[in-house]
Amino acid sequence: MKTNAQAKRAAAAANWAARIALMCVTVVALYPVAWNAYSSFKTSAEFLGNPFSLPGGLEWGNYARAFEKSHLAGNFLNSIYVTLLSVAILAACAIPCAYCLARFRFFASKSIAAMFMAAIFIRADYIMIPLFLQMNDLGLLDKLTPLALLYAVAQFPFSIFLLMGFIKTIPREYEEAARMDGCGNFGILIRIVAPMAKPGIVTVCMLAAMAAWNEFVIALVMVTDPLKQTIPVGLANLYEQQRYATDWGALFAALMLVLAPTIALYAVGQKYLIQGINVGGVKG
Repeated sequence: MKTNAQAKRAAAAANWAARIALMCVTVVALYPVAWNAYSSFKTSAEFLGNPFSLPGGLEWGNYARAFEKSHLAGNFLNSIYVTLLSVAILAACAIPCAYCLARFRFFASKSIAAMFMAAIFIRADYIMIPLFLQMNDLGLLDKLTPLALLYAVAQFPFSIFLLMGFIKTIPREYEEAARMDGCGNFGILIRIVAPMAKPGIVTVCMLAAMAAWNEFVIALVMVTDPLKQTIPVGLANLYEQQRYATDWGALFAALMLVLAPTIALYAVGQKYLIQGINVGGVKG
C-alpha cells in the first residue's frame, strides 16, 4: 500500500501535469490572437518579410486605413444596432417562456419544452433556402430589424434551455410568499424570479450578443446592401480588397477592431457567464 507521502507526491505530480496541459492549451488558444494583435502594427513589407516577427514600430496608420478603405464605421453601427435589438427581443421573449415551462404544467408543456430542446441542433444554415424565400416573400430582405429578429429566434432554443435549468434551482417558497402577498404571475417573474436568475439572464444575453456580433452566413444572405451590412460581412469584403492590395496591416487592424468588443464583453461578464452555464447546464 502507498504511504501518505507517496500519495501526496502522486497527487502533486498529477496536479502539475494538469497545469502544464492547461498552460499548453492556453498558449495554443491565445497565440493566434496575440499574432493578430502585433501584426496589426506591422507594415506590409514587414509582414511579407517575416509574418511571425515582431513589428519594428507601431504603425497606427493601419487602423486609419482600415476605416478609410471600407464601410467599417457603418458596419460597426449596423452590428451594434442588430446586436442590441436581438438581445432585447430575446430577453423579452425567452425569459417569460422559460419561466412558464419551468414552473407551470399545462397541455403539451413537456412537448413544447422537448421541441425547444430539439431545435438547439437545428442551425440556420441548414434551413437557409426556405428561410430566404420566406423573408423575400415578406419583403424583409436588406433590413436590419428583421435580421435582428432572426438572430433572436435562432438563440431561443438554447436560451430557454439554459434559463429553465436556472429557474428550477430557485426555491418555490419565494414565489409562494409573493403570491400570498397578492403578487400575480407577471409580478413574480419581474420582482422575484428575474432578479434571482440574474446570472442566467446575463449569461444568455452575453452569448446571444456574441453570436449576433460574429454571425456571418445569415447576414451575408439576407443583407446585400453595402451600407446595411454587419461587421463580419464588411470584414470579408475588406479581406477581398486588401488581399489584392497587399495592405495586410490594415486587414489585421480591422480584425482587431472586430475582436475588441467581444473580448471586452467577456472580460466584464465572465463571472456571470461561467456561473450561469454551470448552474443552468448541470441542474437543468
